[in-house]
Amino acid sequence: QSYPDMLSGGEQQRLAIASAIVHKPELILADEPTGNLDAATGEEILTLLKNLVKNEGATLFMATHSKDAAALGDQIVEIKDGHILERNDAV
Repeated sequence: QSYPDMLSGGEQQRLAIASAIVHKPELILADEPTGNLDAATGEEILTLLKNLVKNEGATLFMATHSKDAAALGDQIVEIKDGHILERNDAV
């Protein structure tokens, strides 16, 4: 038996993502969803989130420093020091 404080940061993050999406929510709020994950697992999570948006009609609102993760967005807003630097609609 494992308790949350016995899990690594990546394991905790994967558990949080699984818990958040198990009921197929209409809105997913994700703060650095790949931040504590290795590259391969991060790609799997991004693919999962992309599929939820595409196939289940979910809306994903994500805060990230990752350009790869941001590339999933239909709309990207870059913010620095509380100010909007750039706003782009994806092609």
